[in-house]
Amino acid sequence: MKLAIFDFDGTITKSDSFRGFIIFYHGYHRFILGVLATLPSLVLYWLNLISNNNMKQRVITHFFEGESANKFRDLAEKYSNNKIGNIIRDEAIDKINWHKNNRDEVVIVSASIDMWLKPWCDKNSLKLISTKVEIKENKITGKLIGRNCWGPEKVKRIKSLYNLEEYSEIHVYGDSRGDKEMLELADESYFKPFRD
Repeated sequence: MKLAIFDFDGTITKSDSFRGFIIFYHGYHRFILGVLATLPSLVLYWLNLISNNNMKQRVITHFFEGESANKFRDLAEKYSNNKIGNIIRDEAIDKINWHKNNRDEVVIVSASIDMWLKPWCDKNSLKLISTKVEIKENKITGKLIGRNCWGPEKVKRIKSLYNLEEYSEIHVYGDSRGDKEMLELADESYFKPFRD
């Protein structure tokens, strides 16, 4: 059996689902104000002075700390069902279906949050490995459960769930620095494969 691993944002999608979800949840005006407020953290990240994990957690804290978990789940599901389809690349879906038709195991591995990715993955009969937010007393804490599923963490999560020796071939699809280590796992790797 072959294993096909797909990054989500930028690989399967035309735009970033995390940014899209913030806009869907808070509106564009609040999104812009939030970007300005978190800009120092983004600059520190771009300068390699803080980790991707640290930067992601700061952004989640700013936009969602203290939010009702029920509201977050509800809007994440609505966003998944009503918006995700609009940003999916047709070529990516064609390749996913090609792998499924060949009876390959297909898994999505993403730094985005499981609550809006899982409904889409379930609808398309795909397995998911992704980032999760912490919930306490039915509130979003602003923290992550474990680390952001990015870079080396993607490989760690994949290896914790899959014995890669069992697969005759591993195909990996990605589009960014956060996919570098994951792409290195592959027998066949594809970088930005579905761009026009």
